[in-house]
Amino acid sequence: MKSIYQDAYQSLLTLLVEARNTSGLTQQQVADKLGRPQSFISKIENGDRRLDVIEFLEICRLLDTDPHALLKRIDGTRKRR
Repeated sequence: MKSIYQDAYQSLLTLLVEARNTSGLTQQQVADKLGRPQSFISKIENGDRRLDVIEFLEICRLLDTDPHALLKRIDGTRKRR
């Protein structure tokens, strides 16, 4: 069964990858800062592992990204459809 939020979640992942790339950090560097293996970040970015809200906030902090602004971008995209 397809989640009604799947498109929004994919948008979230895309924005997180974009933020990581903008910050100039690799998956390995983010993983090191979190004390996790690189595969942890890869699985999140590929959608193989769901991201919980606390992890989301921590990753946003590491990427110097405003989590509220990022979520507003996703919400704005959903409203325009």
